[in-house]
Amino acid sequence: MKKIYYREWGISSPAYWGILVFLGLFIGAAGLSVLYMEHEGHWVTGMSNQVVWGMPHVFAVFLIVAASGALNVASIGSVFGKKMYQPLGRLSGLMAITLLVGGLLVLVLDLGRPDRLLVAMTKYNFKSIFAWNIYLYVGFMVIVAVYLFTMMERKANMYKNTAGFFAFIWRLILTTGTGSIFGFLVARQAYDAAIMAPMFIVMSFSFGLAFYLLMLMFVFKADGRDLGDSMVHRLKNLLGVFVAGVLYFTLAYHLTNLYGTENHGVEAFILMNGGIYTQVFWLGEIVLGALLPLAILYHPSLGKTRGGIVTACLLVLVGGLSKVFVIIIGGQAFPMAMFPGKTVIESGFFDGVNGEIFNYAPSLPEIVLGFGGIAVAVIATLIAVRLMKFLPESLADEVVDPHAGIKS
Repeated sequence: MKKIYYREWGISSPAYWGILVFLGLFIGAAGLSVLYMEHEGHWVTGMSNQVVWGMPHVFAVFLIVAASGALNVASIGSVFGKKMYQPLGRLSGLMAITLLVGGLLVLVLDLGRPDRLLVAMTKYNFKSIFAWNIYLYVGFMVIVAVYLFTMMERKANMYKNTAGFFAFIWRLILTTGTGSIFGFLVARQAYDAAIMAPMFIVMSFSFGLAFYLLMLMFVFKADGRDLGDSMVHRLKNLLGVFVAGVLYFTLAYHLTNLYGTENHGVEAFILMNGGIYTQVFWLGEIVLGALLPLAILYHPSLGKTRGGIVTACLLVLVGGLSKVFVIIIGGQAFPMAMFPGKTVIESGFFDGVNGEIFNYAPSLPEIVLGFGGIAVAVIATLIAVRLMKFLPESLADEVVDPHAGIKS
């Protein structure tokens, strides 16, 4: 057994500043996009009175869900007592906060009037799941910050497991709240399903771990630190389980909907004749986001290579964006059946217009804003690990013994 020591990320200054400048370009472009959309109005986006949540919401929900899942690695070490994962806890907690900040930043800047956030923060309608989420998001950041303090301050180590337990419970509640936004909505045929909440929890495990694995492998390789195969293979096998879990819940969701006759229309839209939404579902979500990563992760030789694992993680993230796109945009594009079995001849608000699919084409500023949120999360993580001791000096196999455990 080896004692784990932590130190700041020590990548050379030119390379470090080059990375920050590169990410800063995305953030700057996102800032210009926000100014453009706010000055011109949201008519310059692809959104409309029917599709009111566009690509920025896709990126925001994707990052918020991934933030909850990124904390899973720390929870395994403290809540479930797996000592091998304990050295990974600091980076796990950090990424949970930075991913959440990146997602919320995209969400706030897409409001059209970000200043009205003050109204949402001071006047609450507790019948709205959106009001609950303000408490959930802020509470999550506070609890995870306390959790990080107990991990990094030796005198507070005795409270680490307790803080980790509260963080674990809170993140489950947070992701349940995010999934319930869609599970509680009855105004869209594709929503209003109780399975949304547990499906979002499993989605968070998958997306968050993919983000975490990519960041862990990058910072260790860039700094020349040892990252043993034992640790990487455990994490990639866990990722495979979560990807399979998301695929299972996706299958359960659609089979459940197909059981009810009222949902046959929306299911035919998503699965067969929805155009771009059907293509994104089958190619992006199922093939690239689930089947191909599973094939790579569990391949006897490809799954043991770092390149294969990185590819699988990237595919999981592509599949995650595709899944959230289908849920949010595809769910709005299909019209609500106001009078099932009846034909609505005329509707000034496009309610229940049978067969009329609402078109949505994302504009460049929307997409740039979304990638800006990812850049904010990544740059905040890289600055934090550069300034503070979030990273172990080594995670080599001889340091992290999977049989005997470690001392921390």
